[in-house]
Parts: sequence; C-alpha cells; structure tokens
Amino acid sequence: MKFVNCVFSTMVVAIAMGAQGTSAAASGPCDIYQAGGTPCIAAHSTVRALYGAYSGNLYQVRRSSDNDTLDIGVLNPGGAANSAAQDQFCKGTSCVITILFDQSGKGNFMDYQGSGSAVGGSAAPAPATTESFNLSGQKVYSLYINPGNTYWRDGSATGVPTGSAPEGLYEVTSGTHVNGGCCFDYGNSETTRTAVAAGAMDAIYFGTSCWFGSPTEVCTGTGPWVQADLEWGLFSGGSSAWNPNQKSFNNKYVTAMLKNNGTTQFMLKGANAQSGVLTTLWSGALPPNGYSPMKKEGAIVLGSGGDCCKAGGGVNQSLGTFYEGAIVSGYPSNATDSEIQVNIVAAGYGSNTSSLVDGNFADSRTSVQYDASNGTAMVGYALATPQVVRLRVLDLQGREVARLLDGEVAAGRHVAIWDARQAHSGVYILSMRTGAGNAWSGTIVVQR
Repeated sequence: MKFVNCVFSTMVVAIAMGAQGTSAAASGPCDIYQAGGTPCIAAHSTVRALYGAYSGNLYQVRRSSDNDTLDIGVLNPGGAANSAAQDQFCKGTSCVITILFDQSGKGNFMDYQGSGSAVGGSAAPAPATTESFNLSGQKVYSLYINPGNTYWRDGSATGVPTGSAPEGLYEVTSGTHVNGGCCFDYGNSETTRTAVAAGAMDAIYFGTSCWFGSPTEVCTGTGPWVQADLEWGLFSGGSSAWNPNQKSFNNKYVTAMLKNNGTTQFMLKGANAQSGVLTTLWSGALPPNGYSPMKKEGAIVLGSGGDCCKAGGGVNQSLGTFYEGAIVSGYPSNATDSEIQVNIVAAGYGSNTSSLVDGNFADSRTSVQYDASNGTAMVGYALATPQVVRLRVLDLQGREVARLLDGEVAAGRHVAIWDARQAHSGVYILSMRTGAGNAWSGTIVVQR
C-alpha cells in the first residue's frame, strides 16, 4: 500500500504504524506515551512542555555577575519556554544552565556534573545562550553542550528502569553540532559513573563515532548516526559489525529513538524533526556477549558517556545539542513512536510562524508519505480554540468510507488516525469541517 502526493494547506499528515480504528492523540509526547501504556518516568526540555497540561519549570539558569539563579518555566500550560524571563535575568552578564527539571513528576531532575552541583563531578554547566531559535514563532534556547559539559541523575530509586526491565526513550538533537568524542548520550547509565558491565547502559548516542573500527566495523558515510550506547560499545545494530541500514542524519533538527525490551531485542529509529516519518535503522536481537539480559542501573546521563564525569573520573569529550527528550517505562509500540514524530514535527522546530492560527488549523508543512511497514494514515492538526470538528474519508462518489472524528475538540495539537489497510486501491478525499465554518479537503491515493 502506498500513500502519495497529498497536500493540505492547513494540516500535517504522516504515516503511523499498526493502530486500529481511529483516535485523537494528546497534546504532548508524554501524553502520547501515557495513552500507549508506556508512561514517562523522566521528561526533559529547554524548549517546551512535554505534557499538554504541564505548567512547571523546564530548567534553571545561573548568572555569573552574582551567582543568582532563576527557574525558567513555560509561557502557558503545554507551551514553549519563557525565554524572555531568561533574557531579562541574564542581560549584561553571562548565564549557564545548571539544572534540567523533570516534567514527569518523578523528580528526575538533572544537575550538571561539576563542583557546586547536587551531584558533584569534574564537568561544568553549559552556557545558556549559545543557541536560540524559533519554536512555532516563539524564541527558545537549546542546551548546547561542548566538551567539558554534562548532566547526570541517579534515578534508580525514582522510577528509572533497572536490570532487564523494558525501556524506551527519544530525544530531539541537532545534526549540525556533532563530533566523534565519547560520548554524546541521553539515557540510562551507571549509578556509580563507572563502566561496570556489558548492558549496564541503555542510552541514545548521536554523533560521528565509528566505535569498533576497522576491520570489524567499516562505517558507511560520515554520520552523525543514531546508535545505542549499551556500555563497552556504541552499537549501530545487533553486533560490533556495521549495520548496513544505518543512515546519516545531518539535518538541523533530528529525532532519535531507542527502545529495548531488556531481554532479547532493541530498535533504533531516526528522522528529520521538521518533516517526514521515522526510519527504522535496526530492529532485531541485542548484541551477543553479555547484553542479553540487560543490566541497567537506573541513572540518567546527558551529554557524556556513563563512566564520566564524577570527581577524578575524566572529562567529557563529546559535543552535541539537546532540545527535548524523555525516558519511558515499557516498550513503546511502533504506532506510539510514529505519533511522537508527528507531535515533534507539529511543534514547529525552526519555524518563524505560530502553529496555532486564530480560528483555523495549523499553517505548517504538510505531506503524506509511504511507510512500507504499515497502511495507516496519521492526520495531525491544531486548533486555536475549542471547536466541533468533523473529519471524514470519502470515495470519489462522495460516499463516506470512514469517520475519523465528529465532536467537540479542545484547543491544541491533535492527531486522528485512519487505518486504510482494508481500503481498495484508488483515490480518496479527506474532508474536514469545523463549527467555526472552516472547511477544506485533499486527496489520498492508495496504491497496492
């Protein structure tokens, strides 16, 4: 089945995996994970809320002039970071990011691994103002990590999966600020900050490192690649040999995913965070020689490998950019993964235009793309105000094939799903009308 050449002036459309029937997704990535039965146990971002109702703090900055600190929250529940508060606080001086707050409610805050922090160590906090950009028209700042910067938390007693428990995680990072130093990671790591065993880590690595080297691992391309740091190695697939399905992601904004059932298999996925769908890079067995079952310890690391950077424990050599990410308990479904990617695209990374248009749907990049692993269309849209919405799929005679939505919908970003696996080949019309009087349609071509 193939979906091609579908463009809507006011809608985001993508392919999702495996869902039956229709549904409307929640507003933030962690709402999506919760609905899929894999709740977030840690959620971090410097750019936006990862729950639709989250109204707390995202991160803390410290200024050099007097060492005072300020917690940076969101502009509104579920919204973007309040960068204006940071700009005012840091005006005329310099600031660093000292803490990433956890939005999950588990208390898995991440402190910089350095002197003066709650966790101590040999590293320094990252500057707070190196990179600013627009997220759906709102100015926000990234966590821009260079060698010597890293963050850590022992979450073994606060919900982070340990041992062979299943786990999933994602992050939005950048393909333009990378190197091959060890190791720009985000995920599960050692509580002792010491490399102890194969399988003691379960973290996303993003960078240009070809870890095992020739002749075992002859890497293809120049990277950066989405790989798994499982301790004692960065794995492009299920062994030390190079995975031929790997792909370089040099986009400005990149979605990276890793999920691991803890006993037999793991998956790696990546995508452009501004458009398109996820590419599955690896789906198969865990590496041999000690990785099955996993031996996760339940700490969280960001910006370095797991054996860095406690006092006397070395200095981080990697660099990278962190915008948002979450760790979940359980093994997320492929449908959930795809909904996360749609949500990230709809967030508007690098967009100068607000994704919420007064009284209308989001004015943003739209397309329908083919994913050979499924036949499900995911329709993403946004409402500036609560409205009655009717979303239908029609054949060319105007007969209703499926009704995806018919009722009151809250303001915010949403997703509706059409399971088209039983649809005959041909052209279908996707029609949407709202109680505010807005209406539009577009075509979907289903080919077998």
